[in-house]
Order: sequence, then C-alpha cells, then structure tokens
Amino acid sequence: MIITKNLSKNFKDVKAVNQVNLQVKAGEVLALLGPNGAGKTTTVRMLTTVLRPSSGTAHVAGYDVISDAGKVRSAVGVLTEDHGLYDRMYILEYLDFFGQIYGMPAKEREGRIHYLLDKFDLLDAVDRRIGQYSKGMRQKLSLARSLLHSPPVLLLDEPTSAMDPASARLVRNAIKSLRSEDRAIIVCTHNLAEAEELADKIAIIRSGKIIVSGTYEELKQQLLGLGEYHIQLAKNLDSRNLPLPSGVAITEKGTDWFHYQVTDPKEINPLLIQNLVSAGFAVVRVEEIKRSLESVYLQAVNQAPIEEINHVD
Repeated sequence: MIITKNLSKNFKDVKAVNQVNLQVKAGEVLALLGPNGAGKTTTVRMLTTVLRPSSGTAHVAGYDVISDAGKVRSAVGVLTEDHGLYDRMYILEYLDFFGQIYGMPAKEREGRIHYLLDKFDLLDAVDRRIGQYSKGMRQKLSLARSLLHSPPVLLLDEPTSAMDPASARLVRNAIKSLRSEDRAIIVCTHNLAEAEELADKIAIIRSGKIIVSGTYEELKQQLLGLGEYHIQLAKNLDSRNLPLPSGVAITEKGTDWFHYQVTDPKEINPLLIQNLVSAGFAVVRVEEIKRSLESVYLQAVNQAPIEEINHVD
C-alpha cells in the first residue's frame, strides 16, 4: 500500500529527508517516531503529494506520488497538526462540503457523515459552529473528515493530541478497527505507549534518515539485547545451586527469586522450569521483565548506528 525507495527531500543545503525506505502493507499500522525536526512531517507531506521529492520514489495505494498525484490524493486520508477547520461552519455542512469535493453522491455522504459522527461521539454537537468546539472535539472532527471517503491509506499526525482519556481511547479503538478493513496506516506520534499499542511495525527517524525499523520485538532485541525474565520461588534459595540449562545467564538474584537472560526463551524456558521443579524448587511465577518502547526509542535516538532492519521486500 505504501512503498518508498530512497525517498529524499532537500531544502537548499539541508537534507530534511535522506533516502527513506518504508513499506506498509494493507492491514498494517506503522508508527513513525522521531524527535521534532527529524523529518516525519516532511515524509508525510511527500506521501500526500504536498511536497515533491528531490529524489527517490514513493507509491501510495499503487500510485506514484509524482506522476499520479491526483489519484494519490483521492486514495489518502490525512490528519495533520494544523487541522484547517472552518470555524464558522456547522459540522454537517462542513463534512458535506468535503464529501462533495471527493465526488461522493448525496445519499452516500449523508450515511457516511452520520456513521462517523456517531462513531466519534459528535452527534450532540451538530447545532454548534465548529469554532465553539473544544480541542479534543476538533481533533475528532478532523479524523472523521480524513475517513469520510473511506480511503485505503491513512496518514495520521498525533491523532489523540489534546484529547481526554476517554476520547483518546475511542480514537485508538477506531484506528485498531480500521486495520482490519484492509487499510495501510502511518501514525506519527510522540505518545510511545500509544505507538506500542497500535503499531505492527515501528520506524524511528533521526536527522532525516531511518535509523531502525522493524517490529517491537525485533527492535527490543537489536537495541536492548536479550530479553530478561523474573522467576519467583516459594522458598528461599539458601545455598542451593540452580540447575540451569545451557543458554541461561543469571543477571540478578534475591533470597527467593532471580533474574536471567536467555538466548532462546521458547526452547529454554520450559526446560529451565522442568529442571527447577525436578530439583525441588517450587516455582510461583515466571514473567518477562517489561522493556518499554521508551527504552527502545531513547537507545535508538541517542546511540543507535545508522542501520536498518530492512523490511522493504
């Protein structure tokens, strides 16, 4: 659905985007992360044909962003930081106006508008001008506008910005449901917990270049090393030796617990538990020690080499 190859954008002597390679398939959500000024917005603007690439290629929904710009715009729904809402309009006439721009028949526009207003809990706001809406309501209206023509590609910049927790949850659930509708979605966000919840793949951009990309599990292993696990025992370890199979390395130990790293958890964890039980250790629980996306992100931005886990097939 979205494929870029060496996509680049220069502004005079500044390389705002430097040979970016991305692939987002139908049904996938990609979280594009990076510090302010890293190149996220410029990348999205090229994918929406607002900016012309300096070099490289990009295809969105099968269309080239340069030679098929009109078709790309019809196939994309965009939520930007600057919503561009018309404050003096009412919500029904506003969405109907955009529906006409997309060439939607009147009956289709009416049904789609009602569906989206209900989905985003905006039906009670139809009698107020848009200028009277709160920041969260304006964000939901902008998202409804981006979905109006049922586009196969969505590019969302900070989709839950300024929302209360209930509204943010509503929007995140909506994005999850859109994944099942055969859409490709790129979400640019500074909310790392949100990115971890929504994304199938993550790409981190720094100084215009993708420095790492892959699944959350791949990035954790690449940037943070082997996973670490916690085992809680029913009784104290005392001076007994732990029956550790090959591939297990103790990292920390308490009176009735220990932490360890393992090269192949699917194969070795069951063997470790079996060994412990056979040796008389009563195992209360085994759990992976949580490693947050924040840790992955900070490691990538501050220390990671400029290398990708390449997913451009």
